Amino acid sequence: MIADFTASDAAWMALAAFLVLTGVGLFYLFFRAGETMGQVTKSIQHAEAEVLPVVNKAGGTLDRVNRELDKVGVVTDSAVDATRAADTAVRTVSGAVSRPVVMLAGLMAGVKAGVSSFVSGRDFAAAKQAATDAAAAREQELADEAASPERP
Repeated sequence: MIADFTASDAAWMALAAFLVLTGVGLFYLFFRAGETMGQVTKSIQHAEAEVLPVVNKAGGTLDRVNRELDKVGVVTDSAVDATRAADTAVRTVSGAVSRPVVMLAGLMAGVKAGVSSFVSGRDFAAAKQAATDAAAAREQELADEAASPERP
Protein backbone atom coordinates (compact mmCIF):
# COMPACT_ATOMS: atom_id res chain seq x y z
CA MET A 1 0.00 0.00 0.00
CA ILE A 2 2.68 2.41 0.88
CA ALA A 3 4.58 1.23 -2.11
CA ASP A 4 1.70 2.28 -4.30
CA PHE A 5 1.76 5.81 -2.82
CA THR A 6 2.93 8.23 -5.47
CA ALA A 7 3.65 11.91 -5.62
CA SER A 8 0.33 12.61 -7.31
CA ASP A 9 -1.44 10.86 -4.42
CA ALA A 10 0.39 13.14 -2.00
CA ALA A 11 -0.64 16.16 -4.07
CA TRP A 12 -4.27 15.04 -4.03
CA MET A 13 -4.14 14.56 -0.24
CA ALA A 14 -2.57 17.99 0.22
CA LEU A 15 -5.29 19.51 -1.97
CA ALA A 16 -8.00 17.71 0.01
CA ALA A 17 -6.49 18.92 3.31
CA PHE A 18 -6.27 22.46 1.89
CA LEU A 19 -9.92 22.38 0.80
CA VAL A 20 -11.06 21.05 4.20
CA LEU A 21 -9.10 23.77 6.00
CA THR A 22 -10.48 26.39 3.59
CA GLY A 23 -14.03 25.15 4.28
CA VAL A 24 -13.45 25.30 8.05
CA GLY A 25 -11.98 28.81 7.69
CA LEU A 26 -14.89 30.01 5.58
CA PHE A 27 -17.36 28.47 8.04
CA TYR A 28 -15.66 30.37 10.88
CA LEU A 29 -15.60 33.58 8.80
CA PHE A 30 -19.30 33.32 7.92
CA PHE A 31 -20.19 32.46 11.53
CA ARG A 32 -18.39 35.58 12.79
CA ALA A 33 -19.96 37.70 10.03
CA GLY A 34 -23.38 36.41 11.09
CA GLU A 35 -22.70 37.37 14.72
CA THR A 36 -21.55 40.83 13.60
CA MET A 37 -24.68 41.29 11.51
CA GLY A 38 -26.80 40.28 14.49
CA GLN A 39 -25.07 42.91 16.64
CA VAL A 40 -25.50 45.52 13.89
CA THR A 41 -29.21 44.67 13.68
CA LYS A 42 -29.58 45.05 17.45
CA SER A 43 -27.70 48.37 17.36
CA ILE A 44 -29.92 49.70 14.58
CA GLN A 45 -33.06 48.66 16.45
CA HIS A 46 -31.76 50.33 19.62
CA ALA A 47 -30.85 53.50 17.72
CA GLU A 48 -34.26 53.51 16.09
CA ALA A 49 -35.94 53.21 19.47
CA GLU A 50 -33.85 56.09 20.80
CA VAL A 51 -33.89 58.39 17.77
CA LEU A 52 -37.54 58.22 16.70
CA PRO A 53 -38.91 59.88 19.87
CA VAL A 54 -36.29 62.62 19.52
CA VAL A 55 -37.27 63.19 15.90
CA ASN A 56 -40.95 63.32 16.86
CA LYS A 57 -40.22 65.85 19.61
CA ALA A 58 -38.13 67.95 17.23
CA GLY A 59 -40.98 67.94 14.71
CA GLY A 60 -43.43 69.10 17.38
CA THR A 61 -41.01 71.81 18.46
CA LEU A 62 -40.63 73.02 14.88
CA ASP A 63 -44.41 73.14 14.51
CA ARG A 64 -44.70 75.28 17.65
CA VAL A 65 -41.88 77.56 16.49
CA ASN A 66 -43.61 78.02 13.14
CA ARG A 67 -46.88 78.94 14.88
CA GLU A 68 -45.05 81.51 17.00
CA LEU A 69 -43.30 82.93 13.93
CA ASP A 70 -46.68 83.30 12.27
CA LYS A 71 -47.86 85.27 15.31
CA VAL A 72 -44.75 87.46 15.15
CA GLY A 73 -45.47 88.07 11.46
CA VAL A 74 -48.97 89.27 12.32
CA VAL A 75 -47.56 91.55 15.05
CA THR A 76 -44.97 93.07 12.72
CA ASP A 77 -47.59 93.58 10.02
CA SER A 78 -49.76 95.38 12.59
CA ALA A 79 -46.77 97.50 13.67
CA VAL A 80 -46.05 98.43 10.05
CA ASP A 81 -49.69 99.40 9.52
CA ALA A 82 -49.67 101.47 12.71
CA THR A 83 -46.46 103.21 11.65
CA ARG A 84 -47.92 104.04 8.26
CA ALA A 85 -51.08 105.41 9.87
CA ALA A 86 -48.99 107.52 12.27
CA ASP A 87 -46.85 108.79 9.38
CA THR A 88 -49.96 109.77 7.43
CA ALA A 89 -51.41 111.53 10.47
CA VAL A 90 -48.16 113.42 11.12
CA ARG A 91 -47.90 114.48 7.48
CA THR A 92 -51.52 115.65 7.49
CA VAL A 93 -51.11 117.65 10.70
CA SER A 94 -47.78 119.04 9.51
CA GLY A 95 -49.34 120.19 6.26
CA ALA A 96 -52.34 121.68 8.04
CA VAL A 97 -50.11 123.63 10.44
CA SER A 98 -47.24 124.60 8.17
CA ARG A 99 -49.24 126.02 5.25
CA PRO A 100 -50.97 128.75 7.31
CA VAL A 101 -47.65 129.59 9.00
CA VAL A 102 -45.95 129.97 5.59
CA MET A 103 -48.78 132.14 4.34
CA LEU A 104 -48.68 134.29 7.49
CA ALA A 105 -44.90 134.70 7.14
CA GLY A 106 -45.38 135.71 3.50
CA LEU A 107 -48.11 138.16 4.47
CA MET A 108 -45.89 139.75 7.11
CA ALA A 109 -42.95 140.01 4.68
CA GLY A 110 -45.30 141.53 2.07
CA VAL A 111 -46.75 144.07 4.53
CA LYS A 112 -43.27 145.07 5.66
CA ALA A 113 -41.99 145.46 2.10
CA GLY A 114 -45.17 147.25 0.95
CA VAL A 115 -45.17 149.71 3.83
CA SER A 116 -41.45 150.36 3.40
CA SER A 117 -41.89 150.93 -0.36
CA PHE A 118 -44.93 153.15 0.13
CA VAL A 119 -43.20 155.28 2.79
CA SER A 120 -40.11 155.76 0.66
CA GLY A 121 -41.77 156.46 -2.71
CA ARG A 122 -45.43 157.29 -2.01
CA ASP A 123 -46.44 155.14 -5.02
CA PHE A 124 -49.26 152.72 -4.18
CA ALA A 125 -48.83 150.49 -7.29
CA ALA A 126 -45.09 150.11 -6.66
CA ALA A 127 -45.77 149.39 -2.97
CA LYS A 128 -48.36 146.74 -3.92
CA GLN A 129 -45.94 145.09 -6.36
CA ALA A 130 -43.12 145.15 -3.78
CA ALA A 131 -45.45 143.57 -1.20
CA THR A 132 -46.53 140.82 -3.64
CA ASP A 133 -42.93 140.07 -4.65
CA ALA A 134 -41.71 139.99 -1.04
CA ALA A 135 -44.57 137.71 0.05
CA ALA A 136 -43.93 135.28 -2.82
CA ALA A 137 -40.17 135.29 -2.15
CA ARG A 138 -40.67 134.58 1.57
CA GLU A 139 -43.16 131.75 0.90
CA GLN A 140 -40.75 130.20 -1.63
CA GLU A 141 -37.86 130.52 0.83
CA LEU A 142 -39.84 128.72 3.55
CA ALA A 143 -40.99 126.03 1.10
CA ASP A 144 -37.34 125.43 0.06
CA GLU A 145 -36.30 125.18 3.72
CA ALA A 146 -39.06 122.67 4.44
CA ALA A 147 -38.16 120.58 1.39
CA SER A 148 -34.39 120.48 2.04
CA PRO A 149 -33.19 117.42 4.02
CA GLU A 150 -30.53 119.39 5.91
CA ARG A 151 -31.72 121.47 8.79
CA PRO A 152 -29.35 123.47 10.98
